[in-house]
Amino acid sequence: MAQPRCRSVLITGCSRGIGLGLVRGLAASDPSPEVVFATCRYPDKAQELQQLSKQYSNIKLLQLDVVCENSIKKVVKEVEEIVGDKGLNCLINNAGINVLASLEDVTAETMLTIYETNTVAQLMVTKAFLPLLRKAAQLSTGMGCHRAAIINMSSLAASMQLVQANEMFLKVYPYRIAKVWMIPWALLTALNMITRCLAADLKSDGILCISLHPGWVQTDMGGNMVSDIPT
Repeated sequence: MAQPRCRSVLITGCSRGIGLGLVRGLAASDPSPEVVFATCRYPDKAQELQQLSKQYSNIKLLQLDVVCENSIKKVVKEVEEIVGDKGLNCLINNAGINVLASLEDVTAETMLTIYETNTVAQLMVTKAFLPLLRKAAQLSTGMGCHRAAIINMSSLAASMQLVQANEMFLKVYPYRIAKVWMIPWALLTALNMITRCLAADLKSDGILCISLHPGWVQTDMGGNMVSDIPT
């Protein structure tokens, strides 16, 4: 039995790494979404993303700075003009930054910067796209990306249980709290709680909300410690 089709997907942080991989995979899937909105801060400089958009006609490149309110509003308007009354089926909050910092050198400025990008921005982007997600949810039944879904890219490093089991995770204050790793790890725990709150608030709307651990990926952000990380 064929699975229901996800008509539209928007992904943040698509210039490289996991975001770029998601765009490539979705655009090449069969059936693929009618439109894949690939967003990043500097699309003109994202050469691999530019090449993908030339290869696949369903990729739409949009400029988005997730920590800029005006940028978010602009992208919502651009997406709405394309999807219309069909709404947006799937929002993937992937954009994020990472900074290595120990207890001795972590600063308040670093913590706040990562918290804003990896946690607060995800909620603000989600809030801005809620009207379009609700439109899509009204047109179908069940729970999933075919109807309406919010996917927050997180990490097992945000798990309090895992942190206790593997002391290596304790070396990254900021990421641990926002998602929870390197400085960023600390900040991912907050993102996971946001996901739980969204799931409770949006259940009645038929909008699926989940945090997704993609495994440790050897990207510019992930680094080269893949073999050392439990998945």
